[in-house]
Amino acid sequence: MHEISLAEVSRLVGQELGTSKWITIDQNIIDLFADATHDHQFIHVDPERAAAESPFGGTIAHGFLILSLLPLMNFSGMPKIREQTMGLNYGFDRVRFMSPVKTGSRVRGRFVLSNCRFRGASMLVTTSEVTVEIENENKPALTANWTAIVQFDPKDRP
Repeated sequence: MHEISLAEVSRLVGQELGTSKWITIDQNIIDLFADATHDHQFIHVDPERAAAESPFGGTIAHGFLILSLLPLMNFSGMPKIREQTMGLNYGFDRVRFMSPVKTGSRVRGRFVLSNCRFRGASMLVTTSEVTVEIENENKPALTANWTAIVQFDPKDRP
C-alpha cells in the first residue's frame, strides 16, 4: 500500500487512485450476511431452489453485501494519506446495483477521485466514483459516488 500526502490529494482529482484486491463471494459470507440482516430470500441462501427457480442458475450475493465490502476494498486498494488521523463515511450518491454477483465470483473495487475540498481547519471531504467489478464479467456489480471525510491535525494542512 502506498501513501500520498495531504498536499497531493487535490492534484489527483480525475485520476484512478487504486484498485482493490479480489474478494471471493462464497456461500458462507452470503449466509452470514443474511443472518446479520435477516434477509433470507431464497435467491441468496437456498442453492437448490435458486438453481431451479431463479434466472441466475444458483444463489447470488445481496447487493448490500457487496456495498458493505467497500471499506475492505478501500483499505486494500486506496493510498493512505500520511497526515490522516481518522476517516469517516459521509454518504453515498447514485448507488446502482448493475449486475448480480453469483456465488463463487470474485469482486474488486476501482476508485477514481472525483472531488475534494477542505472543510474547516482539519477536514478534507473527498468524493470517489467507485465501480465494483466482477471477475470475467463485462458489467459491474455496482457503481456509486462515495463521499468520505479525512480528519487530520490542523497543523498539517497544506
